[in-house]
Amino acid sequence: MTNFQPNNPLHGITLEMILNQLVEQYGWAELGNRIPIKCFTENPSVKSSLKFLRQTPWARKKVEDLYLNSIAE
Repeated sequence: MTNFQPNNPLHGITLEMILNQLVEQYGWAELGNRIPIKCFTENPSVKSSLKFLRQTPWARKKVEDLYLNSIAE
């Protein structure tokens, strides 16, 4: 059972979906420029990035913020 959350734009969107969208939109190089973290700049992959982002709240927040800004444009 899923509750509707009108004030949460990330509701129902997984971190993997967010990351795939950002990689498709910007590519790894630009994503690494916008959010300079090692998992985006050195041998990036979705799997390694997801592992890091799930363990690092500040990095996940930056990715979520970039995603929200990209869909607002």
